[in-house]
Amino acid sequence: MEEIKAVIFDCDGVLFDSREANVKFYNHILKRFDLPPMTDEKIAFVHMHTVDQAIEYLFKDTSYLQEAQRYRIEEMDYTPFLKEMIMEASLKKTLTQLKRHYKLAIATNRSTSIGEVLEEFGLTPFFDMVVSSLDVKRPKPDPECIHKILAAFDLPPSGALYVGDSEIDAQTAENACVTFVAYKNPSLTAQYHIDSLDQLLQLPIIKIPVDNP
Repeated sequence: MEEIKAVIFDCDGVLFDSREANVKFYNHILKRFDLPPMTDEKIAFVHMHTVDQAIEYLFKDTSYLQEAQRYRIEEMDYTPFLKEMIMEASLKKTLTQLKRHYKLAIATNRSTSIGEVLEEFGLTPFFDMVVSSLDVKRPKPDPECIHKILAAFDLPPSGALYVGDSEIDAQTAENACVTFVAYKNPSLTAQYHIDSLDQLLQLPIIKIPVDNP
């Protein structure tokens, strides 16, 4: 097996518990058009898809779709919802350890908000590359985002792993032929399953030298 040289992360559900932030963001837009809050089914959908796909899904049976997209693009600001995002407890510790030995990247279906999120939580310096839905023609589960990262790092698929929490992430990893690490979701088909980010450091494919005492 090719040595792993890059670790790629999804954002929502992996780096952050962003469920409450996303629920409030999309419910705010729905309320703007006097529509009811999202159901659990709709919450599950918007968690995994791009903001354009989410708005289209939420407004597909209404007459407000184009106006809702315009409102989201021209008037909405994600900043007020950042306070609802909860960073994973061991994230910075894990990234600090990995950064010494691996290229680090993000492949996310977030769009404009990803840079703001990373900056707000002091995570920008950890990542060598961030690929959002705006950087590709085809968002996840298409493997284009992973392929862009592999090309930038000059790596074959066997040289990277992808950490995700959803079925779309699992499909993306499979389509890109990279090792998939499922995060807090035992129902997913994956080469590895972890329940905390620091468990990445214990995976047999991650080789971090032990510091001398």
